[in-house]
Amino acid sequence: MDKKLLSIKNLKKNFLIQNKILKAVDDVSFDIIKGKTFAIVGESGCGKSSIANMIANLIKPTSGQILFENRSIFKNDNELKKNIQMIFQDPYLSLNPKMKISEIILEPIKIHKKFKKEKELNLLTSLLNQVNLSSTIAKRYPHELSGGQRQRIAIARSIALNPKFIICDEPLSSLDISTSSQIISLLKNLQQNLNLSYLFISHNLAVVKYISQNAAVMYLGKFLELAPSSKLFLNPLHPYTQALISASFSFKKKNNDKVILKNEIPSPLNPPKGCLFSTRCPYAKNECFEIRPALKEVEKDHQVACHLVKTPSN
Repeated sequence: MDKKLLSIKNLKKNFLIQNKILKAVDDVSFDIIKGKTFAIVGESGCGKSSIANMIANLIKPTSGQILFENRSIFKNDNELKKNIQMIFQDPYLSLNPKMKISEIILEPIKIHKKFKKEKELNLLTSLLNQVNLSSTIAKRYPHELSGGQRQRIAIARSIALNPKFIICDEPLSSLDISTSSQIISLLKNLQQNLNLSYLFISHNLAVVKYISQNAAVMYLGKFLELAPSSKLFLNPLHPYTQALISASFSFKKKNNDKVILKNEIPSPLNPPKGCLFSTRCPYAKNECFEIRPALKEVEKDHQVACHLVKTPSN
């Protein structure tokens, strides 16, 4: 039986903007299995990074629980902090330009005082080898490196404390296709070798399909579809998921039509009354504009928030 490493329960995050409540994350629940990758996909501003920042304990939730091995991550627990690490979106901003590469990679170890000083050089060499970089790079500064090299340094830093879980927040968005492919292969190899679990956040469905075992599609702070990745890409049920996959792959509806979105994404400060996707959905009916659908299981491990998708009993 698969073992849960991280459990997110009824997570919410509100921000006060222009005297209005913005529901960045609105009642989201999911589990991440040990040694597996859970992906969250969606357009910019949908709430993906807010989830990442709450799990990393960079911001506090408005309500809800985040449990790591059944312990709240919000307790002052150094062991928890060591086991949850993060790879940030932009390798040009996430590395301190005034620090040498050796200092950047070893910084977490010095903070947590995990190794004696005489062992640090061996560890540094080992970490650089694991991300396929030469130890000669250790004396250089971030501005002397390419984007791909910088992201490898960020990855080396993230595994320095031997964590169990790493948040990958759009780690490829600043990289070209060739470099992205290399970084994805590196992440998969590290996962296998170190038994890592990942939360992988991306707008790139091709990457999500390749790297994840389970995935959620997010829109205006809510999950619209949640399923094993194989099911999600083979049989997407929510019109929004179908549209995203249509834009990236050769998916078509049974009537052979591609799903094309209409209108622009609404402001999260003024979301639609009913289904959040109703103003862009080509199939929306009257109830879609009036009643917000709950996320429901329509088949084993496959949940959808859509009035048009019926459960087996319906």
